[in-house]
Amino acid sequence: GPGNFCLVHVSLVPVLNVVGEQKTKPTQHSVRGLRGLGLTPNILACRSTKELEENVKEKLSQFCHVPAANIVTLYDVSNIWRIPLLLRDQKAHEAILKVLNLESFPREPKLDEWVARATMFDTLQDIVRIAMVGKYTGLSDSYLSVLKALLHASVYCHRKLVVDWVASTDLEDSTKIEAPDAYKAAWNLLKSADGILVPGGFGDRGVQGKILAAKYARENNVPYLGICLGMQMAVVEFARHVMNLPHANSTEFDPNAKTPCVIFMPEGSKTHMGGTMRLGSRRTFFKVADCKSAKLYGNADYVDERHRHRYEVNPDMVPEFENAGLKFVGKDESDRRMEIIEIPNHQYFIGAQFHPEFKSRPAKPSPLFVGLIAASSGQLDKVLQGCSNGHVIPGKHQFSNGPYTPAAHQNTNGHAKKLANGVANGTYYPNGNGVHA
Repeated sequence: GPGNFCLVHVSLVPVLNVVGEQKTKPTQHSVRGLRGLGLTPNILACRSTKELEENVKEKLSQFCHVPAANIVTLYDVSNIWRIPLLLRDQKAHEAILKVLNLESFPREPKLDEWVARATMFDTLQDIVRIAMVGKYTGLSDSYLSVLKALLHASVYCHRKLVVDWVASTDLEDSTKIEAPDAYKAAWNLLKSADGILVPGGFGDRGVQGKILAAKYARENNVPYLGICLGMQMAVVEFARHVMNLPHANSTEFDPNAKTPCVIFMPEGSKTHMGGTMRLGSRRTFFKVADCKSAKLYGNADYVDERHRHRYEVNPDMVPEFENAGLKFVGKDESDRRMEIIEIPNHQYFIGAQFHPEFKSRPAKPSPLFVGLIAASSGQLDKVLQGCSNGHVIPGKHQFSNGPYTPAAHQNTNGHAKKLANGVANGTYYPNGNGVHA
């Protein structure tokens, strides 16, 4: 009933480019449709390219039976983080409190830090290029969580993020024969990136390309972050090219692999796919105190991160891997599940079986993503030193699992890349939705 329910209706108010007139008919029709379903909007949130004119607000108020004070306009802004500021400036929070009879508890939103972040985002100059190697590159929303986590970390490190999409299939030898131009373009993107990220995925298409990306990053000391399948393929690559095990593979792609580096989870059913994933928040314990990932998490003893997978590193092969130089620095409580890998003598080569992007937030970026961006922009040593000292900037960002101090924000890698026509080989989204090519 009244006072217990607030309906905010988001609607489009298009602008006719010829005359610049804002049209209210779409909103009127959608509100009429809502009323036909027994719903009456309390607040109208109108999307438009520019701020609503007063006469348009009055017209909407008259025909939609919504008070003018309860009509807010969400017009195009420089970055998406400015939208909450628009809502605050138009007192949308007060309108919601009034509808819900909560006016006895009015408080001013504490958005100083949010304002500073949104303002700083618009002033970023130094570029950091990350090559995203996946097989769903034609649909960037497939990696939306990863893109947002990269954005959070890059803004935290005072870097303008540019993501170059690299289709993993284009890196494979078969593409070199079938489409040499695509093959060359993909490798050029990979080699020009400051860092490489291989996200999760399912199925065998493009797997060889992900292995090649991990191999390139390992051999050329390029910062690398592998998530879920990206970690597993890094393990397979290490076995093939460092341990000289040419038949190393995951049983997901070759059930009869002679050297099964990645195997099906022991408690899972191999015939029933429904409900067989290891899902949700699970605890990872750091086994090496001075490893990079532990430092990034503020020297925590353990972290809780979210999982979504069916296959894992074969625990029986772990001693062989570690003797060859691949360290499993994070494991579960049983020591049988490998959660985090690192190559100690590499500037930044980390793989995580979990999905750190799922817990990233603008004010609390994922530590592993911060590590990737910091390493890709020459700031990693200062970041790790700050984490080891436990120093936290008062009132600023702090990881839930430990402290983090951003380093001095200058381009220390010696090769700042300039943007040509906005972004060379990539597309920069100034509205805060990341970057992609």
